[in-house]
Amino acid sequence: MEFREVLRRRHMIRSYQENRPVPTDAVEAILRAALRAPSAGFTQGVSLLVLGPAAERETFWQVVADTDTTWLQGMRTAPVLVLVWTSEEAYLDRYAEPDKGWTDRDPTRWSAPYWFVDAGMASMAALLSAVDEHLGACFFGIPADRIAAVREAFGVPTSQLSVGVISLGYSAPAPAMGSPTRRPRKRASESIHRGTWS
Repeated sequence: MEFREVLRRRHMIRSYQENRPVPTDAVEAILRAALRAPSAGFTQGVSLLVLGPAAERETFWQVVADTDTTWLQGMRTAPVLVLVWTSEEAYLDRYAEPDKGWTDRDPTRWSAPYWFVDAGMASMAALLSAVDEHLGACFFGIPADRIAAVREAFGVPTSQLSVGVISLGYSAPAPAMGSPTRRPRKRASESIHRGTWS
């Protein structure tokens, strides 16, 4: 598939075909794509926790959701969940190495928290790879008050910071949600500024 077509087709899928498993090789290609994303200082501080078996996914949903809201009805049908984690400590350690020289490990030196930037790039690489594999995908966050419970349920170290979750599967019609309005895409001129911000 041409890259322009991948970009055109990429959108968030919130409902999946329940009885159609995702081929293992497709999942592996998506995971490899995520790990090929840029990494500040080649820190490689992004980690992926893959939940495939039904019992693992059900544990995740029980931990993160009190009630089965409408959007979750579709999301819960995803046959694969990829939890995206990153480590601030890994980046501070990396940039305290001799070739970087920030021996004090002070996070205020960073113009942006690149541990999250890199995780976002890894997530986008995964989302684009899903399209290339003819799959649907969606990125969503774990509620902040449930992250500790997710860590505990799946043995995730406390040094890992939750970035979000990528659901994967074959697209199905989304469940009815009343009459949702679709936000229009901004014109490029509203977001691209040349020379000066105008």
